[in-house]
Amino acid sequence: MSEPVLQPMPPFMPLNNVVTDTTTAAALEENGMPLKIYFNGPTGQLKGMIAGSLLLDPGASPHPPHQHPEEEFMLVTQGNGEIFVDGKTYQVGPGAMMYCAGNHFHGITNTGTDKMLFYFWKWQA
Repeated sequence: MSEPVLQPMPPFMPLNNVVTDTTTAAALEENGMPLKIYFNGPTGQLKGMIAGSLLLDPGASPHPPHQHPEEEFMLVTQGNGEIFVDGKTYQVGPGAMMYCAGNHFHGITNTGTDKMLFYFWKWQA
């Protein structure tokens, strides 16, 4: 499966005010690993946004370092690994958060022996 993409502009309606969790998020897979999409669509202030999580197996990466027009945050909540952003590699664990501007290279890899869970948020203004 390719990287989740933002939904296109109208006729999609803006996201509703709602709370979702792992039982109501869309359950998908990224290279055989559990991917959850909590929100995907335009908002009242953004052309589009997507929020989700991915549980990476040890030694896995969802895809090679890449770039896209959206800005992105990633938050590691479980496990250890590396985040590559804008030419630099950072050692990360629970509580580490990445910001990457649009069209800059970034990626994440689980370098630990346990599963690594991270959440991501991407948007276009």
